[in-house]
Amino acid sequence: MNKDKKMILQCLKTCRGQIDGIIKMIEDERYCIDISNQIISAQGLLKKSNSMILKNHLNHCVKEAMHEDNAEEKIDEVIDILGKLLGK
Repeated sequence: MNKDKKMILQCLKTCRGQIDGIIKMIEDERYCIDISNQIISAQGLLKKSNSMILKNHLNHCVKEAMHEDNAEEKIDEVIDILGKLLGK
């Protein structure tokens, strides 16, 4: 497994731990603002993970497709994902 994948997995595992903590906070009826802050933190980790995955995709899958002269499908996939990220 390469360095990038290890970083992505670590980020997602940390997020999973945060989500488990958020669930416990709700079960323990903790202060709403504290829970909200933890949710924002988990969302940040998910965004960071997605950014790393997309960067990896561009650097590997799209580059490879460009060399094989069939990049149109890969580029369309990235455009679709960007549309989802931007809420379009």
